[in-house]
Amino acid sequence: MMQYVEDIAALEALYGTPPEAALVKVARRMTPAYRRWIAASKLCVLTTVGPEGTDGSPRGDDGPVVLELDPGTLAMPDWRGNNRLDSLRNIVTDGRVSLMFLVPGSNNVMRINGTARLTADDAMRARFEKNGRRPATVIVIRIAEIYAQCARALMRAGTWAAGDESGPLPTVGQILSEMTDGNIDGAEYDKAWAPRAAQTLW
Repeated sequence: MMQYVEDIAALEALYGTPPEAALVKVARRMTPAYRRWIAASKLCVLTTVGPEGTDGSPRGDDGPVVLELDPGTLAMPDWRGNNRLDSLRNIVTDGRVSLMFLVPGSNNVMRINGTARLTADDAMRARFEKNGRRPATVIVIRIAEIYAQCARALMRAGTWAAGDESGPLPTVGQILSEMTDGNIDGAEYDKAWAPRAAQTLW
């Protein structure tokens, strides 16, 4: 009979303590390095939660998938889809959201957790107008935390057969250096990370 992990102490005993880099990379608002990375992303997965359960929805655009309104706030146009409105219903009833940003060619993934609200404000919708069309609504996201996700999952999957990164992106080492005011040597971290990850992919 299969046994399940039922409490946090048992879970943590299976994995051990997270390394310093996994903790200090978390920001509460956009930083210069995170800003550059998010601006390069045309694709993200929006995850929401509501009374009917959870929903994960891909969101893409022909430019940055979100617009920064201020360092703690992002806006995402809701372009036409299948009109199921699963994510939007969840946002109206709950508001908790997570976003996972990807850039082709980069195995790193950026994560944002926060809360969201919907607006049909004309001025906000007009900021995203393309070819005379506007999104029906705009998702306004308040950032609670932003951080770089471990690259091992995309490495294991061989996600990008041929990379086409949109210019040089900040490395995780550079982000860690920024987040610690230089206390972590970003160049040394990046140099050591690839061989370390290669030994711990599975």
